[in-house]
Amino acid sequence: MLGGVRIPSRFGLLGHSDADVLLHAICDALLGSAALGDIGVHFPNTDRRYKNISSLKLLVHVGGLLKKDRFSVINIDSTIVLEAPKVGRFVPSMRRKIASALRIPPSAVSVKATTNEGLGHLGRGGGCAAFAVASVRAPDS
Repeated sequence: MLGGVRIPSRFGLLGHSDADVLLHAICDALLGSAALGDIGVHFPNTDRRYKNISSLKLLVHVGGLLKKDRFSVINIDSTIVLEAPKVGRFVPSMRRKIASALRIPPSAVSVKATTNEGLGHLGRGGGCAAFAVASVRAPDS
């Protein structure tokens, strides 16, 4: 899973939840933008409730935390780094799923994909990374 979308591949990611690194990066960006800690604080991998949980559910919960504190998401910019499989054709679906989970328009969600150009562990196909930044409007602004 990447961005809540099942990507056909002979590769896979391992994690306590569903290991959706893109959604985890987005959760962290949103939590950080509102100074609400990070994904490990809210969903510790020592808690069996989160074993194999869908990261989309985590994202919905994070959206609820922001809403509870009266933050609103302005936009999200994210990047997936992996050599294979190629995920560009799945980006529109990822954007829609992320937007739906947060109840924001897909136009407020950017998802990009790139490779590590064969360099390092990621470049040799040894994993996947994701980065995200989020802009939110604070309740008093």
